[in-house]
Amino acid sequence: MDPENLPVVNNFLDPNEPTSSEARQSRMHFLDNQRKVDYVLVYHYRNRGAHPSHGSFSHPRAPLAVISNGEMGKEPNAAGQGNMMIEMGPLDALEEEKKEQREQFEYKLMEAGLELEKDLENKSQGSSFVRIHAPWQVLTREAEFLKIKVPTKKMYEIKSKGTIAKKFNDIVQKMTSPLQPRVPEHNDKMKNLSYPFSREKMYLYNIQDKDTFFDNATRSRIVHEILKRTSCSRANNMMGIHSLIAHNIYEAAYPLHDGEYEGPEDDMNDRKLLYQEWACYGVFYKFQPIDLIRKYFGEKIGLYFAWLGLYTSFLIPSSVIGVIVFLYGCATIEDDIPSKEMCDENNGFTMCPLCDKSCDYWNLSTACGTARASHLFDNPATVFFSIFMALWATMFLENWKRLQMRLGYFWDLTGIEEEEEHSRPEYETRVREKMLKGQKNHVQKMETDKTESEDEDDDELTWKDRLPGYMMNFASILFMIALTFSIVFGVIVYRITVAAALSLNKSTRPNVRATVTATAVLINLVVILILDEIYGAVAKWLTKIEVPRTEESFEQRLILKAFLLKFVNAYSSIFYVAFFKGRFVGRPGSYVYVFDGYRMEECAPGGCLMELCLQLSIIMLGKQLIQNNIFEIGIPKLKKLLRKLKDETEPGETASSESKHPEQWDLDYSLEPYTGLTPEYMEMIIQFGFVSLFVASFPLAPLFALLNNVIEVRLDAKKFVTELRRPDAVRTKDIGIWFDILSGIGKFSVISNAFVIAVTSDFIPRLVYQYSYSHNGTLHGFINHTLSYFNVSQMKEGTQPENSHFGQEVLFCRFKDYREPPWAPNQYEFSKQYWSILSARLAFVIIFQNLVMFLSVLVDWMIPDIPKDISDQIQKEKSLLMDFFLKEEHEKVKLIDSAQRSPKSLTPSFRHFSRQSSRHSSQSQRGSQRGSHASSASQHTIV
Repeated sequence: MDPENLPVVNNFLDPNEPTSSEARQSRMHFLDNQRKVDYVLVYHYRNRGAHPSHGSFSHPRAPLAVISNGEMGKEPNAAGQGNMMIEMGPLDALEEEKKEQREQFEYKLMEAGLELEKDLENKSQGSSFVRIHAPWQVLTREAEFLKIKVPTKKMYEIKSKGTIAKKFNDIVQKMTSPLQPRVPEHNDKMKNLSYPFSREKMYLYNIQDKDTFFDNATRSRIVHEILKRTSCSRANNMMGIHSLIAHNIYEAAYPLHDGEYEGPEDDMNDRKLLYQEWACYGVFYKFQPIDLIRKYFGEKIGLYFAWLGLYTSFLIPSSVIGVIVFLYGCATIEDDIPSKEMCDENNGFTMCPLCDKSCDYWNLSTACGTARASHLFDNPATVFFSIFMALWATMFLENWKRLQMRLGYFWDLTGIEEEEEHSRPEYETRVREKMLKGQKNHVQKMETDKTESEDEDDDELTWKDRLPGYMMNFASILFMIALTFSIVFGVIVYRITVAAALSLNKSTRPNVRATVTATAVLINLVVILILDEIYGAVAKWLTKIEVPRTEESFEQRLILKAFLLKFVNAYSSIFYVAFFKGRFVGRPGSYVYVFDGYRMEECAPGGCLMELCLQLSIIMLGKQLIQNNIFEIGIPKLKKLLRKLKDETEPGETASSESKHPEQWDLDYSLEPYTGLTPEYMEMIIQFGFVSLFVASFPLAPLFALLNNVIEVRLDAKKFVTELRRPDAVRTKDIGIWFDILSGIGKFSVISNAFVIAVTSDFIPRLVYQYSYSHNGTLHGFINHTLSYFNVSQMKEGTQPENSHFGQEVLFCRFKDYREPPWAPNQYEFSKQYWSILSARLAFVIIFQNLVMFLSVLVDWMIPDIPKDISDQIQKEKSLLMDFFLKEEHEKVKLIDSAQRSPKSLTPSFRHFSRQSSRHSSQSQRGSQRGSHASSASQHTIV
C-alpha cells in the first residue's frame, strides 16, 4: 500500500516535525493542535520480553504509535510503517484476550466515526491512554439522535416583571452586587430560541465556529453515549465501556478538565474561573456561579449545587428565629417560676434515692442547674418555632420547585425526553447466564419430550429470578435494623451499669449523671460513624444482588436502602431519649430492673429534653465535623498519596522527559474518580432531618447547619474542581427521588415535633396545671403538683439506702409522677391528673398535626409550582419558535426558487449549503451499503 493512500488522518508521519510537549500549543488536543480531545480511555498493559525490532527507534516520537483505520492486524508495509512496530513477547492468555477485546472495541469506535490517538506500549508494563476526538459529522449525527437542544439564530426579549417587582429586583441586585461572582454574566433580558438539533435544519442555528458550537461538556456527553452503546463484538457480547471497565479491560474513562486550575491569569479557562470564584474558601460570602457550574459539569451537578445553595440560604431565616428563641429562653430564665421553685432550698423536696443501697435521699434543689438549663429550650417560644419550622420546610420545597422550573427554562430542560437507559454489565451477565441455562434445558426437554417451546422471558430477568435477591435484601435490612437497635440497647445497659458503679464511690457520685450522659453520647457518635460506612457498603452490595437493569434503577434502589439504614442509625438513639427514656422506670417499691439488680434509667429532674438537646447537638456536630469535613478532606488526599507512591514504585514506570511536562490526561488520571452525588445528597438529607425532626428540642440546630453548609459548599466545590476527574455531563430535569425523601421528612417532622412538645417537654403539664389546678392562674406550686409521695417504709428489703447521711429523718420521699399518695385507698395508682394530662397531650398532637398540615397545604396552594413569568415565557417561546420556522422555511423556498431561475445569483454560502445537503442525502442513501472499512476511512488517528 502506498503511504500516501494510508487510510489514516495523521499529520505527524514526518519524522523531522517536532512534537515535544514544549512545541505543543495545547494539552487538550491531538498532536496536530487541531483536533480536541473529547474523551480519554485508560488501560494497563503488560508485555513480556518486549524489544524493538529493526534495531532501536530513530523516530523522535517514540512514545507514539500509528494504528490504521480498518487495517488492524495487517502486516506493516515497507514504505514507512516498519520502523514504528514493536515485536511483543508472548503475553499470557488473559492479557492477550484483553488486548484483542480492546482492539475490537476501538475498531468499533472508529467505525462509529470517532478519531483515536493512542500511546505506544513501549514498556514492560504501564498505563496507556487512548484519546478520542469526535469530528463535526459525528457530533451533528449524535446531537440529532440525542435530541440535544441548541440555540437558534432567533433571539427574543424576556418579558419583564411588574413595575414594583422589577424595581425591587433592581434594588436587590444593586445591594448584592459585591456578593456576585466575577464570571461572564448571564443575560436575563435576552434569550436564544432553542430547538433540538437537526441536520436537515442547519440553517436555523447560529453556527459560527464548528469547533465551539458544541461546548466541551456536550462533546464529552456525545462521546460517552457512543462509548456506552458500542459493543465489544466478542463471543461474550459485552456492551459498552462500563462493561469493559467492570471486566478490567479498561481501567478508566473520563472527559478532560479544561486545563489546570492554577497558573497565570492570561491563560484563563472555565476550570480556573470556577476555582477562583467558587472553589476558594476566600469567596465563601459570594453567590455560586450556577450557570457556569452547569456549563462545566452538566445539569445534574448544577441542580445539586443550586439545591444546596437554596437550602443554605433558607437556613438563614430559620437560624435567626432559632437564635431569637434561644435568647428568649435566656432572657426569661429568671422569671421562670418552676425553675425558681426547684432551686429554692426552703421548699425541702426530699427525693427518693436514684439507685438501690448506695444512693441516699437527696434534695431537689441540687438539680437547680439542670432545671435552669432546660428552660433555655423548654419554653413557650419553642412551640411557635416548631410551627414555623414545619411551614419553613414546606416553603423551602415549594421554592425549590419554582427555582427548578426557572433553571429548567433557562437551561433548555423543558420538554426534554427521558434518554434510553442501557443495561448494566451485571444485568447483561445474568441474562446471558439465564439464556445459556435455558438453551441447555431446552435441548434436554426436546430430547425427552420431543416438543419445541421457547421461554419468552429468557432475554430479561423476571421477579422469579430476582426472588433470592429480594429475600436476601429483606432479611439483611431487618438484621441491620435489629443490629442498630441492639447497639442502642447496649449503650443503655452501659449507662445503667456505669451509673450504678460510679454511685458506689463518694467522690464520683455527684457527677454520675453528667459523666454517664457525655460518655454514652460519644460512644453513640463513634458507633454511628462506623456503622454509616458499613451500611453504605452493605446497601451497595444488597442493590447489586438485586441486579437492577439500568443505572437509574440501581441508583434509586441504592438511595432507598442507604437512606433507610442511615436514618435508623443516625436517629435511633435520639428517638430513644425523646420518646422512651424514663417511660418504663416504674415507681419506688416497684421499679423495673434490667438483668439482675440494675434499675432502668430515668430522666433528670428537669426532664429528658435537656438530655435530648445534648444528644442531638453532639451527634449532629460530630457527624458534620468528622464525617462530612475531615473524612471528605483527609481520605481523598490519603488515596491520592497512596496512588502516587504506587505509581512511583511500580516497575516499568520510570521517570521520563515527559514527566516534566505531564499531559492533561496524565494529570486527570491521577485524580480521584467521580462516584456520583449520592454521598453529597445523603449527608445533606440527614442534616435536614436533624434540623427539622427535633427542632423543638434544639432551636440552634439551623444555625449550626448553616455554619456547616457555608463550608460544605466550598468544600464540595473544591473537591469537584481540583480533586475529582471531570464527571460526565448528565441532563436531568430535577433532583429525582431526593425530593420525595425531603418531602417525607418534612411531613414526618410535624409528627415528631408534636410528640416532642407533648411528651418530652413540660409544656402540656404546665398548661393543664395553670388552667385546671392552679388557684391563681399561675405556675406557683407546679413542682409540688408534679411530685408524688412514697412511704419509705414500703421499700423492698435490701433497697434502702445504706448509711444514710441525710440531715433529717425521712418518712416520705417524693418522685416525679402523677400517682395517688400512700394514704389514699388506691395508693400508687395513676391519679386523675395523669389521665387529664395524657388526654391533653393526645389532643395537642392531633390539633398541632392537623393545624400544621393545613397551613402547609395552604402554603403549597398559595405558591404555584411554576412561576407565572416562566409559564408565560414558555408559551411565548413556542409561538415564537413556530413563527421563526415559518419565516426560515419561506426564505429557503424563495432562495430555491431564485436559484432555479438564476443559478448564477446564488451566494457562495448557499451553494455550499446545497452541496452539503445533496452530499448528505446521497451519503444517507448509500449508508447501509458501505462497508465498515469505508465508513471509517479518513476519520481516525491512532498515534
